[in-house]
Formats: sequence, structure tokens, C-alpha cells
Amino acid sequence: MAVNPETTVRKLVSLPREVAKEIEDYRFENRIKTESEAIRQLIKLGLEQSTKKN
Repeated sequence: MAVNPETTVRKLVSLPREVAKEIEDYRFENRIKTESEAIRQLIKLGLEQSTKKN
């Protein structure tokens, strides 16, 4: 995914090692090319679930 500074915002987060490992496992299980893309997908899935609950 190319970074377009007009449409993209960068965020820096610290994660517990366990969460980082879960992201890594998700990435490889789903054959996602980059860690960033795996994180984006997981955030999107979480947000979708959150809006369904409300």
C-alpha cells in the first residue's frame, strides 16, 4: 500500500508482546504481506464488530 500523505495518517502505538505475537500469527495464517496491512485489517474488523454491537 503506497502512503499518500493527503489521505494517510501515521500512528505510533506500543503493544504488549502477547498482542504483537497474535498480530504476527494472524498475518501468517492469512498470508498477509506486511505487518501494517495485518494491523489495518484487524483494526477494521474490530471497528466493524464494535458498530454492530451498538
